[in-house]
Amino acid sequence: MENDTAILKIAKRTIENEANAIQNLSSLLDNKFSNAVKHIINSSGRIVISGIGKSALIASKIVATLNSTGTPAIFMHAADAIHGDLGTIQEYDTVICISNSGNTPEIKMLIPLIKKGGNTLIAMTGNLDSALAKQSDFVLNTYVEKEACPNNLAPTTSTTAQLVIGDAIAVCLLELRGFSSKDFAKYHPGGTLGKRLYLRVSDIAEKNQKPQVDINADVKTVIVEISKKMLGVTAVLENDKIVGIVTDGDIRRMLNKHDVIGGLTAKDIMSSNPKTIANNTLAIKALELMQEKNISQVLAVDNGTYMGVVHIHNLITEGIL
Repeated sequence: MENDTAILKIAKRTIENEANAIQNLSSLLDNKFSNAVKHIINSSGRIVISGIGKSALIASKIVATLNSTGTPAIFMHAADAIHGDLGTIQEYDTVICISNSGNTPEIKMLIPLIKKGGNTLIAMTGNLDSALAKQSDFVLNTYVEKEACPNNLAPTTSTTAQLVIGDAIAVCLLELRGFSSKDFAKYHPGGTLGKRLYLRVSDIAEKNQKPQVDINADVKTVIVEISKKMLGVTAVLENDKIVGIVTDGDIRRMLNKHDVIGGLTAKDIMSSNPKTIANNTLAIKALELMQEKNISQVLAVDNGTYMGVVHIHNLITEGIL
C-alpha cells in the first residue's frame, strides 16, 4: 500500500501540472477569442456545443453554465449528430465543436455538415493544424503541453483547459450583457443558491409566530409568551413601537440575579435597542447581521412597525446557512 507522502506527492503534481497549463492559457488568448465572443453576443440564435468522449462531458457543463448565465445553449453529441441529431442545429445557431486533437472521425464528418447548413463554426482545440481548426470560422486555442496523466494519454489537463475557456466565454457574455444577481436568481429559483438571491426577511417572518409583550407585562407573561411562540425571544412594545427584546438568555440572567421575581416586568429584564432588519431585505442579510453581532434572532420591521422574528434556525432550515 502506498503511504500518505507518495499519494500526496502525486496529487500535488497533478494540480501543479494543471495549474501551469491553465496559467499558460491566458497567453494564448487573442482577437480570435474576442471576435468569437462578439459574434455570439450579436447572434440571434443559440449556441450548440458538440464533442465526443471526455470533450462531450465538458461541452455539457459549458452548456449548463451558459444557460444559467443568460446565454441560450444546447448540447449535441458529435456521434449522435451524424446519426440523426443534426436537426438540433437551427438556422441562426452558432456551433462550438470541442476536440483536443481536432481530428476525431466524428468531428471531421460533422464539420462539412455544419458548414453546409451555413452556421458559424467555432473550434475549441489544442491542435491548430487540425481539420477542425482549419475549417472553422473562429479558433479558440486550448493547447496544453502534456496531460496530467503520467502516460500522457488520459484527458486531464486538456479537458480542464476546455472547461476554463468555456467559463471565460460565459463570464465575458455575462458581463457584456450586464447580467445581474436578479437575473441570476431568475434562472436559479431553487436550491440554496436561489434562496440566497430571492428569499426575503418577510418570507420567513410571516411564517413564524409573532411573539410580543407590553413593556409593563409581568415576568410570567413574558416567559409564557416566549415558550408559546417557540422562538426563544419576544419583542417588547410600548404604544405599538419596539422598545426592547427579551430572550431565553435574559430569563436565565434574571433568575441568577433575583431571588424574588414576582414584581418584575418586561421593562426590568429586557435588552433595549434590539437589532432590527427591514422586512423587504434579503434573508442572507439577516444571516450576516446575526453573525456580525453574534445573535440568534433579529426583529423584522416595516417602516418601524414590528412584523415578526427571524431565527437562525429558520435560515438553517431554508438552506441559507
